[in-house]
Amino acid sequence: MKQIEDLIEVSQFYGKDSRFVIAGGGNTSYKNADKLWVKASGSALATITEDGFAVLSRAKLQVLSERQYSDNTAEREAQVKDDLAAACITKGKRPSVETSMHNVIGYAYVVHLHPTAVNGLMCSQNAEADLLKLFGEKALYVPYTDPGYTLFKKVEDAIKAHREKFREEPKVIWLQNHGIFVAADTIQEIYAQYDAIIAKLSAKPLEIEPRETCSCTEQVLPAIRMILCNEAIAQSAQTYQGIRNPYSGSNLKTLKVRKNSLVKSFYDSAEGFAKVSRPFTPDGIVYCKSNYIYIDAEEPEAKIAQAAEAIPAFVKRFGYLPKVLVIKGIGLVAVGDNAAQCDTVLDVFEDAMKIAALAEQFGGPHPMTQAQIDFIDNWEVENYRRSVAAGGAAGRAENKTIVVTGAAQGFGEGIARCLLLEGANIVVADLNETVGQETVDRFNAMCKSNRAIFVKTNVSDIPSIENLVHETVCNFGAIDAFVSNAGVLRAGGLQDMTPENFDFVTKINYYAYFYCCKVVSRVMKLQTAYSSEQYYADIIQVNSKSGLRGSKANFAYAGGKFGGLGLTQSFALELAPNRVKVNSICPGNFYDGPLWSNPVNGLFIQYLNAGKVPGAKNVQDVKDFYLAQVPMRKGCSPEDVCKGALYLMEQLGETGQALPITGGQVMLN
Repeated sequence: MKQIEDLIEVSQFYGKDSRFVIAGGGNTSYKNADKLWVKASGSALATITEDGFAVLSRAKLQVLSERQYSDNTAEREAQVKDDLAAACITKGKRPSVETSMHNVIGYAYVVHLHPTAVNGLMCSQNAEADLLKLFGEKALYVPYTDPGYTLFKKVEDAIKAHREKFREEPKVIWLQNHGIFVAADTIQEIYAQYDAIIAKLSAKPLEIEPRETCSCTEQVLPAIRMILCNEAIAQSAQTYQGIRNPYSGSNLKTLKVRKNSLVKSFYDSAEGFAKVSRPFTPDGIVYCKSNYIYIDAEEPEAKIAQAAEAIPAFVKRFGYLPKVLVIKGIGLVAVGDNAAQCDTVLDVFEDAMKIAALAEQFGGPHPMTQAQIDFIDNWEVENYRRSVAAGGAAGRAENKTIVVTGAAQGFGEGIARCLLLEGANIVVADLNETVGQETVDRFNAMCKSNRAIFVKTNVSDIPSIENLVHETVCNFGAIDAFVSNAGVLRAGGLQDMTPENFDFVTKINYYAYFYCCKVVSRVMKLQTAYSSEQYYADIIQVNSKSGLRGSKANFAYAGGKFGGLGLTQSFALELAPNRVKVNSICPGNFYDGPLWSNPVNGLFIQYLNAGKVPGAKNVQDVKDFYLAQVPMRKGCSPEDVCKGALYLMEQLGETGQALPITGGQVMLN
């Protein structure tokens, strides 16, 4: 049906443009004489298809205009919900709360959005007066009214009055502190209307410049994250009995920072923050709640101290964890049950900052009143939207943030991918920027509510590792586990091995493990200092069976791995009082990965050329030789190592261990 194809086109066009739609907000519709197609709750305009629309009978929708509903708000909204459900032709889809308004507007297509430029005017002190100046006396302005049936009747009456006064159907309806409805009989007219509106309102566009996040971020956010997690545990009333870790699942929070010139203008002073301290729109309340924390202390320790006092007081007063922290010098910080929620919170609250800035042209910001806020906070429809938006990723590593070095490809990629599928946020740390970014793009296509990022990292360079830690904290707020996987191998006997190759292998396999532990342990110790005794952080070195037993013509690699186990045991002793566990995994050979199977410089080729396998004439001879040494006749896979890493993270009584995963080829004495 051509009309529905057009509806999908216009929906996706605006849904993909953050100037018009944030966090899947807004709704669209098409109607003929008999039926109305309207976006169903839970559908996103950016990706909507025909299945994303609820289809309703217009005759049955007419009941909402004619029926006398209860004066009790809760009873009335329940009755309206039932009548909307009764009008649905497609069952199992919840129609948009604005469905009734779409039905009474006298045009075939209706596109209701919350453009930032529009709300800069609609959320201002002089909204009505300046609207009429800009768009003329026919501009239909509706003062703020609680969403649902009350707003529908307000809009219906306003449309009737407009028809009587101007003898025409209104094409644009402006809603105070809410957004805009644009209607027409073709989507081309919709496009033209919106273009004209945005052009007029964007005469003075905001200029937002990027700002580098402060290096103090990793000195503050990990501590604040654990304070929030402690409050989450207290809220959920879970008690630790030696069986279940209370830091698993939903009690682990994710934090993310955004900083630019706009954000800075609101965190620089209490006066600046006050301009965004109350929500402007219902969407702002749905995704960010209605109360926020401002931290203006200067030094990192003082910021943490202020947060340690403010967060419990906030929870005691409002009964929920803050979704938004505005921290002077650091930026806008989102607090989410998962990474996807953080992205939404940042987008929605930054939009509120844009609205506040734009509203200065029209007499200053006009936030919602407390009574209006209370209605949205307690409205069943918005609580439903919150539950749909919350998402979730179930798994053994749910909501943990895990860094995996050398994860662009090969064994590291496989370990990171398996941990991602267990619900972890993954940081791919690797030198190979092209392949690393491709890996992250592929990972994010697999994600539920968790996320993956790539950080270009040289593990043999401490400033590069410090940048890795900084980016990880800015994106996720913490490091729960660090998997030191990056490694290299240059095979050769005593006479063949060059000092340069020996230094290269040792630098990556031994020194770099020390460098990584040195840097990452700072953040982990900060986390455990502000957590309860049930929280542990993990450093896991991906070692090798060659770390347990010498390897002929491979002494550079084996020596570094042997030394790595010494580092693991020593670091474990040092960090045990800080509840940071340090363990190694000693995998067998991953024969299917590029380290072994690369046809140019894989280990099969290297070992063949080095004469490591007596009598071997080709690669297959080398492979058969190694498989014959494994009692289980299989190589070690990334999935095997991932299970080992999960075990090490879950258990709370082992540190300084070397866990062999070798198919029985090497066993501990």
